[in-house]
Amino acid sequence: MNNINNIKVAVIDMNNGFPNQGMRGIQEILHRYKIDHQLTLTVDIFDIRQKGEVPDLSYNIYISSGGPGNPYDGEGQKWESDFFDLLDRIDDFNLIHNEKKHVFLICHSFQLGCRKYGLGNVTQRKSNAFGIFPITLTAAGESEIIFDTLPNPFFSVDSRDWQVVQPDTTAFEKMGASLLAIEKERPHVDLERCVMAIRFSPYMIGTQFHPEADPIGMKMYLSLEEKKELIIKNHGKEKYDDMIDSLENPDRIMLTQRVILPNFLDEAINTLQEV
Repeated sequence: MNNINNIKVAVIDMNNGFPNQGMRGIQEILHRYKIDHQLTLTVDIFDIRQKGEVPDLSYNIYISSGGPGNPYDGEGQKWESDFFDLLDRIDDFNLIHNEKKHVFLICHSFQLGCRKYGLGNVTQRKSNAFGIFPITLTAAGESEIIFDTLPNPFFSVDSRDWQVVQPDTTAFEKMGASLLAIEKERPHVDLERCVMAIRFSPYMIGTQFHPEADPIGMKMYLSLEEKKELIIKNHGKEKYDDMIDSLENPDRIMLTQRVILPNFLDEAINTLQEV
């Protein structure tokens, strides 16, 4: 990869000014990737919800973060219109150019993407999902390059009040999308397992979970009294203790953080190298 000149990455901040660990996680992965592969890689951050900042089409890679709130909050607002327009412009660019632009949508951005493309119903959960949970790969997910080397199921951080359910198979087929992962099986709960990852197109992918999350950020979240109480209330003290213990497990979120986004970057940069 060393002969690629100046890879440009746009990180779209969907946090609306709220404190978070996700942006730190994304930036650390990009910095580590730059060092490991000895790349000239520049990263610019765009605060789209709070400041209305939107990247242009000069970037090779776009990573759009998770964020707080209702995924319908942006309806009728300029920032959401600008975000959807950016996705349209990237889609149009990829249709007519050999050099492709790659997009990764995380959590809140993933929900927005599912709304935009009509791939399922984006609904409010009965209770908050927060913690480290197993995620099940579909048959398509097992052959998906970004999950390469991960077990099935694998573990990641889930933090949301909303979900994507009832995937629209007609919409999936129309745009050539693939359902890659679903929520863990819960035999005792009579609720549909929600969508956890989608390959929207050959150049756009998204996850409902947080592949950027690391033990440092999770430890900070789990130590917050409100988060601790919420997890214990919803899942029990034993589950909370298991989450704390699993932070040091190299086969759980540490593995997920070192596989998914780096694999996405490999795919994007290898495509540029081929061109």
